Amino acid sequence: MPFPNFDPVLIHIGPIAIRWYALAYIAGIILAWRYAVAMCRNLKLWRGTAPIATDREIDDLVLWITLAILVGGRLGSILFYSTDLIWTDPLEILKPWHGGMSFHGALIAVVIALFWYSRVHKINVVRLGDLTAPCVPFGLFFGRLANFINGELWGRPTTLPWGIIFPRAGPGPRHPSELYEAGLEGIALFLILRYGTHAARLLPRRGALTGLFLTFYGLFRISLENVREPDRGMPNFPFGLTMGMILSIPMVIAGLAFLYASTRPGALAPQAPVIADGAEGEPDTTLKDVPEVTADTVQIPMAEPLQSEAPSPHEPEG
Repeated sequence: MPFPNFDPVLIHIGPIAIRWYALAYIAGIILAWRYAVAMCRNLKLWRGTAPIATDREIDDLVLWITLAILVGGRLGSILFYSTDLIWTDPLEILKPWHGGMSFHGALIAVVIALFWYSRVHKINVVRLGDLTAPCVPFGLFFGRLANFINGELWGRPTTLPWGIIFPRAGPGPRHPSELYEAGLEGIALFLILRYGTHAARLLPRRGALTGLFLTFYGLFRISLENVREPDRGMPNFPFGLTMGMILSIPMVIAGLAFLYASTRPGALAPQAPVIADGAEGEPDTTLKDVPEVTADTVQIPMAEPLQSEAPSPHEPEG
């Protein structure tokens, strides 16, 4: 199957090129931001505990994470996969649109940003990670689609009928590993974390969602490295390992540790002072256990004049 004739540039506006790769990052960040806000507004997900952040705090956090993704992703790509560029073509480091953004580098930078942000705002860093983790698959999904449009990070040779002949990868068909990653790291991982937030309601349990994310991303990435072409210039690691596997194995170990810690009694967040159990995002203001007032139950003494009207117990004061 020939590679589709994609143009990495969506549109040129004078000297400015609007690239699909940049739009993928923008779409992922915006959707992740609004998803985090929606989770914090949905009080049912927190099971009577207070949401970890307000809308304004999430707005502020998005800026920190965006900078961390851009800087960490590019530096990670250089340090992990293209170290020679540091002395052969250092200006290439400033050109991420040529390809070369490392997820693991971005992850390390985001973790640093979360630690820094949590200290400034006095928020538990693990619970902040639990809020961030379910939002990551948006960026992974669009990022892998952009990799495919760019015709980069292709897979190993294959004889399967859906193999694609990438223009820069030689004459033979290869696995469209970018699409595999979009499906597993994007869609499948999102559904797993969505189950954790909305069905199992794990947001109040510290470390559970962070553990789910690290574990399943690591497992998906390790499995997909078997069909993804190793990056050029990488040494022959023992046991058939690739750099992606080596960076993902610690993620699985850390994820399992977080999952285990989340089962401990102290991992459950304390109940909020006022438990909201009403509509989504709104406290329940319905009066409960108040007897119905009818004409048969109300007796007005006609012999005494009414001097003042007391507020009804069924109407809010003020």
